[in-house]
Amino acid sequence: MGDPWGFLRTPREPPRRRPVGLRLRDWSEVHEPLPDDRLSRQAGRCMDCGIPFCHQGCPLGNLIPEWNDLVWRGHWRRAIERLHVTNNFPEFTGTLCPAPCEDSCVLAINTDPVTIKHVELQIIDRAWDHGWVTPLPPKMRTGRTVAVVGSGPAGLAAAQQLTRVGHDVVVYERADRIGGLLRYGIPEFKMQKRRLDRRLRQMMAEGTTFRAGVEVGVDLAVQQLRSRTDALVLAGGARAWRELPATGRELDGVHPAMEYLTWANRVQEGDMGVSPISAEGRDVAIIGGGDTGTDCLGTAHRQGARSVAHLDIRPRPPDQRTRDMPWPTYPLIHRTSPAHEEGGARLFCVDTLEFLGDADGRLRAIKIVEGFRDSAKRFHATTATVAELPAQLALLALGFLGAERGRLLTDLGVELDECGNVARDENFMTNVEGVFVAGDMGRGQSLIVWAIAEGRAAAACVDVYLTGRDVLPRPIRPTDGPIA
Repeated sequence: MGDPWGFLRTPREPPRRRPVGLRLRDWSEVHEPLPDDRLSRQAGRCMDCGIPFCHQGCPLGNLIPEWNDLVWRGHWRRAIERLHVTNNFPEFTGTLCPAPCEDSCVLAINTDPVTIKHVELQIIDRAWDHGWVTPLPPKMRTGRTVAVVGSGPAGLAAAQQLTRVGHDVVVYERADRIGGLLRYGIPEFKMQKRRLDRRLRQMMAEGTTFRAGVEVGVDLAVQQLRSRTDALVLAGGARAWRELPATGRELDGVHPAMEYLTWANRVQEGDMGVSPISAEGRDVAIIGGGDTGTDCLGTAHRQGARSVAHLDIRPRPPDQRTRDMPWPTYPLIHRTSPAHEEGGARLFCVDTLEFLGDADGRLRAIKIVEGFRDSAKRFHATTATVAELPAQLALLALGFLGAERGRLLTDLGVELDECGNVARDENFMTNVEGVFVAGDMGRGQSLIVWAIAEGRAAAACVDVYLTGRDVLPRPIRPTDGPIA
C-alpha cells in the first residue's frame, strides 16, 4: 500500500467546488482540481485491501488500489496506463459517474471513503496535458466490418475496442454531431465537450469512422447496412422517455427534459444565441427527482430562472445508510448535487395533478398534492389541500421506458423484453444473427460506467463471433448487476 498511515491520519478532502455566484455566470465545470500534493495524500488513504470491494462496486473492475498507490508515489504515467487497462474513457466516468466504487470502499464501513472518482479524473487530465494519451491503431486488419448504431458511451467503447483489434468500424449517429447523450444530454457544467471532442479525435486517428446525421432505418435502410457489414452493434440508448398523462400536458411551456437539455447544449455548441425553450425570467417546475432533473435544475439556474422547484414523488431519502442498505451496497441516501447548492426549492412526496394554462394556452401553474406511493407505486394523497405552484415552464424528467420503437428495431426484427429493452443472450446478441446490443438499449436506463462496461463486453463478444479468438476483456455479462 502507499501510505500505511494515510487512512488514519489524512481526512477525506474532495475537490473544491467553484463559488456559486461565480459558476452561475458561465457554463464551465463546477469542480476545481486539487493540487498534486494534496491529491497524492488522498490517494494515499487507500488501504490496498486484501479484498478490494471497490473492484466489485465498479462495473468496469477498475484497478483502483493500483493506480491510487501509483499516484501516491508520483508515478502518474504508470497510473494512467493502469487506468486505461479497464476504462476507455476515465474522463467521462470521472466527471459523470456517481462513483459506486466509493460506497464500496472498505473505509466507507465506518468513515469517509477514498476520493476515487476525483483521483481518476486528475490522472486522465494530467495524461492529456502531458501528451500521454495517443492513438492506438491496430497492428493488423481482420478485413471484417462492424457497424455501431449510436455514439453514446456504450457505442464509443464498443467501437474503440473493435477498431483496436483490427476491424473496420463505422459509427452511425442520427444527430448532427457525434456523442449521443454525452453531447446533447449532459450539460456543459457537468462535463465540458472538449473532453468528448479530444477522445473522438483519438478514435478517428485510430481508424474509427464516424457518420453523423444518419438515422439507420430512415436515411440508411437496415438491409442495405446489413448487406455491407459482418456484425451490427445497437447502442442507441433508452430514449423512450416516460410521459405524464395529466390534464394540460399539451399547454405551451410543458416539455420533456431531454428536449430542453438538447436545446441548451446546442446554444453552448454555438448553433444559436438563445434556446427556444429557455428558463430566463420564468418560474420553473422540474418534475422528477433523478439526475436528469438535476441537470435541468443547474441549466435553469444558468439561464436566469426567476424561481425553480424540483419535485420528487418519492419520500426524502435518509441521510445515512439504514439496515436495508448495508455496506458495500450502493445506498439510496439523500445526496445534494452542486445544482441543489445553487438554489431552488426541493419538494418530496408530491404528485402533479394538473397543468394550468392562461387564456392563450400558455402554462401558468401546476397543481400539486402531498402524499405517498405504495408498494405498487400507486400514489395516495395524505391531504385534501391542493396547492398551485407558479410555473411558466414545466420539465418532465420522469425517467425512460426503454428503447425507442422505430424503423431500426422494426426492420431488424429484434425482440424486446418485458421492460421494453432489446433482448439479448449471454453474449449480448439479439435474436437476429450477428446483431448485438449494448448499453441502455439492452440494459435499460443506467449509469455511464455500466454503458462503458457493456460496450467493452459486447465488443469482446463481437470479436469472438467474427474471428473465434479471445483477445478482448469482457468485464460483465448482461445479467450482471450492481451490488444489492
